[in-house]
Amino acid sequence: MLSAYCSVCGKERQSFNYGPLCSCGGILIPRVDFKYRDGDFKGNYPYLKQLISLGEVVTPVVNVAGLKLKLEYFSPTYSYKDRGSRVLISSLMEHLPAGSEINEDSSGNAGASIAAYGTSAGYKVNIFVPEDTMKNKMNQIISYGADIHSIKGTREDVANAAWSHVGYYASHVLNPEFRDGMRQISYEIFQQTNYRIPKRIFIPVSAGTLLLGVIAGFRHLMSSGETSDMPEIIAVQTEAVCPLCSRMNGFSYDPSAITKSIADALVSRNPPLLDIMAREMKRYGGKCVVVTEDEIISARADLAHSGIYVEYSSATVFAAARKIHGSENALLIMTGNGLKTP
Repeated sequence: MLSAYCSVCGKERQSFNYGPLCSCGGILIPRVDFKYRDGDFKGNYPYLKQLISLGEVVTPVVNVAGLKLKLEYFSPTYSYKDRGSRVLISSLMEHLPAGSEINEDSSGNAGASIAAYGTSAGYKVNIFVPEDTMKNKMNQIISYGADIHSIKGTREDVANAAWSHVGYYASHVLNPEFRDGMRQISYEIFQQTNYRIPKRIFIPVSAGTLLLGVIAGFRHLMSSGETSDMPEIIAVQTEAVCPLCSRMNGFSYDPSAITKSIADALVSRNPPLLDIMAREMKRYGGKCVVVTEDEIISARADLAHSGIYVEYSSATVFAAARKIHGSENALLIMTGNGLKTP
């Protein structure tokens, strides 16, 4: 079992009896208390006794317009979420027998990923989605054999429906194993840049699992003596949904305002991990950048003309990099394939 401690009471997790949270209701933080092992996936996740695989690869890094792009959509379900799903489902296999029900709430990509890995592991998977989820993403979830539940209301209403359903709440946001799976991205970046980390890394931010996982990965490299530097983390959000940027940059933001964005994967208006995200960003001097709808649309078109076809939510980081002076030696994490939001 992953070593994790509570962000509220500090207590170590002892069992899965309380689901993805601490017994006090606090969010669990992964504890990485071992040395980094270069090129050894299993060695960097020693708590996994068995490991499910759907053909994961080291995702490529390409150069476009003077920027390095890490193409996370070279993953089994075409998004970076497979990093977390692989580790979470592999961990659950030690605690939940095949045939158990697991539940996840998602705007699309995490749902597809949990559906693929969960059904492959023999679970009955229920995916709860907002009623306006893109049809392409719902079709992908259904194709993996999961039962899809379309929920009317806010993103929080969708999460509550998944939490209250019979079975284990396999939330990609709350389960610490999912966030912990994101560490692998940092290790790959370190290896692919010849063990010299980029000056800046741009990350699209919604629930915060990618952001926190990448920070944790570089912190692990630092604590293991592999590097003395943390890259400057640039979190990117949309004008419509920007709780982290509001917190960090000091402008007002109303999460109850009904404003939609073309970046449909970045829709967490009240992310449970917000306090933790803000704390980690401030700890390492990160910045948060807001991009407009027009900037996102333009960025995606220009990427496509360069042969890189990403979903709109991924294009946010390209839009942000073009706004910031001195983005040389920067790496952008491209999270999802363009076919998800054609």
